[in-house]
Amino acid sequence: MKRCIIVGGAEIKNYDLIKKYFEPDDFFIYCDCGLKHEKFLGFKPDLIIGDFDSHSKPENLSNVIVLPVVKDDTDTIFAIKEAIKRGFEDFILTGVTGGRQDHNLGNIYALLMLANENKNALIIDDFSEIKIIKPNEKIKIQRGWKFFSLINIVGKARGINISGAKYNLNGAEITPEFQYGISNEIQEDYAEVSLREGFLLLICIRN
Repeated sequence: MKRCIIVGGAEIKNYDLIKKYFEPDDFFIYCDCGLKHEKFLGFKPDLIIGDFDSHSKPENLSNVIVLPVVKDDTDTIFAIKEAIKRGFEDFILTGVTGGRQDHNLGNIYALLMLANENKNALIIDDFSEIKIIKPNEKIKIQRGWKFFSLINIVGKARGINISGAKYNLNGAEITPEFQYGISNEIQEDYAEVSLREGFLLLICIRN
């Protein structure tokens, strides 16, 4: 199954960096003003979704889903749900962070929605990679990132282990009220992170 790339309208400056993540057979969904990134990313849309309140409506509507302006889902969230319906298992979201904080948070929480659907998803931008760590999943974070942070965005995360880092943990707990897992550093070839219960947001920050 192809991987789904969802492109939103937030700012992208380093297109060369973002393009390194993509493969020729990826399925591209552009969301409304995310279309402004098409010529710079160099990948044509397989599907376009939007209410077109921030970008002109494409003339050719053969691969376009036009949404009403008044709706419950943002264009990006609708695109994610549509891709789930079409059977995609792996997702990369870009152009979805930066700018308005309400959209930032809504799109970050979409990672939790995808995790609950047992999908693999990653948000990428000029500065970072963002993903969800699921229970009993071991994640290796390779050397080269300036910082990595673990943030609990829902419920309680228990049995958290970190090794190979400046600040290691063994069986720890992080609650949304006390976020002490920010700005850790890799000390060995890689750091390894896992947890027993709950979900954690992993944010890896570039140099």
